[in-house]
Amino acid sequence: MREHGNVYIPDEEYKERVIRAAKILQREGLDALIVNSNEADYANARYFSGFWPLFERAGVAIAPNGEAALLVGPESREFGADRSRLDKVFVLKEYREGADPAYPELQADTYQDVFHALGITGKKLRIGVASYLDTSVVIMEGIKTAFPESEIVRADHIMVELRSIKSVNEIQCLKEGYRIAELATQQVIREIQPGMTELQMVGVAERVIYENGAEYEGLPMYVFSEASTRHAISRSSYRKFRKGDIVQLNLSARIDGYSASIGYPIVLGKLEGARRDAVMFGLEAHRWTQNQVRAGVQASEIAKNFYQYYVEHGYQDHFVYGPLHGTGMIEVEAPWVETSSDYRLKPNMTYQIDTFISTATFGVRWEKGIAVTETGCEVLSPEIGTLYELEF
Repeated sequence: MREHGNVYIPDEEYKERVIRAAKILQREGLDALIVNSNEADYANARYFSGFWPLFERAGVAIAPNGEAALLVGPESREFGADRSRLDKVFVLKEYREGADPAYPELQADTYQDVFHALGITGKKLRIGVASYLDTSVVIMEGIKTAFPESEIVRADHIMVELRSIKSVNEIQCLKEGYRIAELATQQVIREIQPGMTELQMVGVAERVIYENGAEYEGLPMYVFSEASTRHAISRSSYRKFRKGDIVQLNLSARIDGYSASIGYPIVLGKLEGARRDAVMFGLEAHRWTQNQVRAGVQASEIAKNFYQYYVEHGYQDHFVYGPLHGTGMIEVEAPWVETSSDYRLKPNMTYQIDTFISTATFGVRWEKGIAVTETGCEVLSPEIGTLYELEF
């Protein structure tokens, strides 16, 4: 949907998400679900509420009856209420910022207050907690102290089930993000020069995404050159480009919480020999992966055959990870496609085809977003595949 030219998730869809979660709680015999998020990985709390915390943490509590509430830290009462799609908002000290202020004057809400408002009663409850990796010790201790006789159940699989298959609106948000990310990439290609720094090009990309409607970058902008292109994850630096450099671009844009990234290498000159062979093998492996995707395929089989593709072409020593990872609210989200992945692809699951090679002196990544279809996949981003060799 569009509002004033912007792609967004409508309020009704947030309500539908809570209802779907409540039905899963009924199915799994859970009395409550608490999902937790932070500023960096905001996805699970924002998925239900639309709220993205700053400094503090945030959570959402859901009852099997379909009632839900946003949980925020002491400084986010008004912020949370203004942005939340959920009517109920509670302020809990457990969600305070990392500086750990005491807030001695604050009359904070409690988890008991939250559950009472949602109609959850009893002492021996089964409480699902999702975002387990992002649930702080303080939050977990708060839940256990509030309900000492209850069973805490790890519930990340519920969120994977809910978030894996995307709606029309979610896919539209991703498409818009990819469109803007490609605009940023092309502007960097136009402006990059030997002697400039990686961070200068990050600045160019940031300008373009905001000028074209992004709410934020989808991931910290990747502009790496030469040795730092070996980094699977990293940050741009003050390194100055030189003629002949391979420069890796992975630029991104976030639209209403959905993060889209496009990645490919460019060369500040001509690329020849073994360096060119490695770069082009990466592109061939990327295209191979795209041809394997369709609904019903076992994820592990794609991953196993992908690794074998590296072996057969003599690149097994340069293999880093599997061929695809889920994408959506966070640019890398569950599920991954790995040799241990025990599931089949379904229509409207969204992935990044993320083809990465790391050699002793440089690396290369070809990356774009897709949605699974019955017969293959829909490329959500502008198509990639051109090796830009720039002359100066």
